[in-house]
Amino acid sequence: MIKRIFMALTFVLAITHAQQALSQQKSAPRPLPQLQQEFVDLGFGMFIHYGMPTFMDQDWSDPNAALSLFKSPKFDADQWAKAAKSANMTYGCLTTKHHSGFPIWNTKTTAYNVMNTPFKRDVVKEYADAFRKNGLKVMLYYSILDTHHGIRPNQITPEHIQMIKDQITELLSNYGEITALVIDGWDAPWSRISYDDVPFEDIYRLVKSLQPNCLVMDLNAAKYPAEALFYTDIKSYEQGAGQFISKEHNKLPALACLPLQASWFWKTSFPTTPVKDVNELVNKFIVPYNGAYCNFILNVAPNSDGLIDENALVALKEIGKIYQKPAELPKVPAHAAPIISSNIAKHVKSNSSWSDDMNIMDFANDDNFGSSWVSNREVKSPWYELNFEKAQAFNMVVVTEGRQGDSNYQLQYYAAGQWHPLKAEQVEAGRITIFRFDRVWAERLKLTISGFSKPPVLAEVGVYNERR
Repeated sequence: MIKRIFMALTFVLAITHAQQALSQQKSAPRPLPQLQQEFVDLGFGMFIHYGMPTFMDQDWSDPNAALSLFKSPKFDADQWAKAAKSANMTYGCLTTKHHSGFPIWNTKTTAYNVMNTPFKRDVVKEYADAFRKNGLKVMLYYSILDTHHGIRPNQITPEHIQMIKDQITELLSNYGEITALVIDGWDAPWSRISYDDVPFEDIYRLVKSLQPNCLVMDLNAAKYPAEALFYTDIKSYEQGAGQFISKEHNKLPALACLPLQASWFWKTSFPTTPVKDVNELVNKFIVPYNGAYCNFILNVAPNSDGLIDENALVALKEIGKIYQKPAELPKVPAHAAPIISSNIAKHVKSNSSWSDDMNIMDFANDDNFGSSWVSNREVKSPWYELNFEKAQAFNMVVVTEGRQGDSNYQLQYYAAGQWHPLKAEQVEAGRITIFRFDRVWAERLKLTISGFSKPPVLAEVGVYNERR
């Protein structure tokens, strides 16, 4: 009887503790611009790629790799955290699940996880505990693409979407305050999972419901223009993939990343392969990027023993000798809120005034910012129209010009058999103009263009019905 009472009390205390932890995570929501500035102010952090690829000499592991491969006999997350501190880093970001679909936390969503390996330890928990103990912020990386569980192009099911939601819920419920969730494998040329296949706004709002102060970052800079936050709270640049931030022109909160070693996950050659030049990392990247509203994250890959190699430890200490985060970093300029909803204009019927022969109307809503509709130079009052064929609800329009110009746009919507002027709040950022307005239902949308000195060029016209 006493044993049963003790077990019941233990269960109640565990539930209470979990509720208190969740309450702390949800406490005192801060405005997004404040969170973005706080992220930029962190300056410099450690990316940690560690998982099944660590044991396969690959950056992408076999999606059906044997669980018996995962062994790290000397694993020490505290060593990682102290190494980050030695470089004057302020946070860490761990790959909780990479593209091959192997979770390194105690998940209930799949048996294919770290707890069923010889290692049998929750890596995410040990990492989060160690970094917090050392005074560092905790961020997590998560891949939407998951080749082990079949979450890949043209095969997404409702069950897959639920698994993604369940896994993110676990990560944001069981490991304390998470400063940012860095998402990968979504709407990338190599993954081809769209924001419609796995609805971005659903995931975004799930994250904010679990932890309102957790930033959502999608690694999608390869596709979307640098002047606005498309599907992310922070603009992210993977420099190893050729995505370089403009130090002169960036006006958004940003993240840039590079690996210290030759690639993201550990390779057997790493202990004897030179790491990147420390002085170049600090003076070419970290310091100037910090001055351009950009937080720099340097990847350090632990080895198969679960430790950071000696040559990487030495490099991190050298970085710490020459890099010190400034007491105050530049304030991020005011900018439009992120665009997080599905674009209902993609591939719908379009029409326009006379266009350049090789750049007709379809190019302005083909979901490709590299193609454009170009007005013929003879047209004095050009226009562009989208035809939804049946009434659609929307409350935002985003116009991305093919080049920065001086055009003005007048918006009209067609409903109840006639055209109506559309009054909107307008934010301009380089070649992008964002119009937000009260929701309307309309069958068509028309842009009339004026005030230009060169023929207008429209790369994309996006239409959205964002939840407010």
